[in-house]
Amino acid sequence: MSPKIFLTGGTGYIGGTTLDTIATAHPEYEVTVMLRKTPETFTTRYPNIKVIKGDYDSFDILADAAEKVDVVVHHGDSDHEPSINALIAGLLRRPTPGFLLHLSGTGICSDYHDESQLGRLNPKVWSDISSLPEIRALPNNALHRNTEKIPHATAAEHGDKIKIAIMCPPDIYGQGRGTGKTRSVYIPAFIAESKTLGGGEIKDARVFYVNEGTNTKSWVHIDDLAAIFLKVIEAAANGGGGAEWNDKGYYFTGTQEYSHLDIATATGKILAEHNIISNPEPLQVSIDEIDKMLSWYPIPHLSRYLFASNSRTKAERVTKLFGYNAKGPGLLESLEADVLDAVKSM
Repeated sequence: MSPKIFLTGGTGYIGGTTLDTIATAHPEYEVTVMLRKTPETFTTRYPNIKVIKGDYDSFDILADAAEKVDVVVHHGDSDHEPSINALIAGLLRRPTPGFLLHLSGTGICSDYHDESQLGRLNPKVWSDISSLPEIRALPNNALHRNTEKIPHATAAEHGDKIKIAIMCPPDIYGQGRGTGKTRSVYIPAFIAESKTLGGGEIKDARVFYVNEGTNTKSWVHIDDLAAIFLKVIEAAANGGGGAEWNDKGYYFTGTQEYSHLDIATATGKILAEHNIISNPEPLQVSIDEIDKMLSWYPIPHLSRYLFASNSRTKAERVTKLFGYNAKGPGLLESLEADVLDAVKSM
């Protein structure tokens, strides 16, 4: 009997690429996705994938779908509590244990609340094995903490009825392969704010950094991230063996790290080489200027997180379990394509 998979966020950057990876590797899987809107090309590209209409607030739709499958893969809004509660409720109705992969992110480890660290290198590097007790004790204002607490509590109370993996990628780059969003947030946001610093004209845009610019984050190519999702999904589809769940079900996926100044310098060089900007040198800006950026976004101080904080992680669990090695191009190798695509879409 073919494994049954239910996936949310199937037209998003991560979810769309994960869905394409599943459909390509396992056409025998019975896959259902929930979509608010179905892209014109979706049913042609994925004729065997079932689509149900709904959104993250559709509690009954989510719970009913989760109850009927073996594995739930939850992408999309990592901070939306009602949707994760609905999926867990559905999985707990099953007569046998089901599996849940929940998308979080290493923003949970970011030091963006600590102004003394902004724009400076933090030596702290988090492990998805040895740092787990510390991660689970993070304060409620940590990014994604509100939703991570829910699967942690569920696993502790109902570990015999549900198997949970929290997938925690760092910043992501590269072109996605789904039918909807195919680019990450960071580079388009950085280019847009650089343009604003130049007075709104792209020719006068200035790439930027704060303090020393040595704040450093981990990164992963979208294809490498999807490959790890596939490994954990395959383990779940085969009964869970070969992966780790619940109290050990926490997965970082980073493959490299760079400082913000590294990225700003490389971005300025690319833009100048293509005659898009006149001055490629990174401009030092104040924290007050950083705080004015992305003010429209619903996450407070997102600009501090993206452009000024540290979030350094080691993907030890996937290395131990799957012999994880990056196959996608490195960040700086992919940067030119990502930068030019961001400029084109402005």
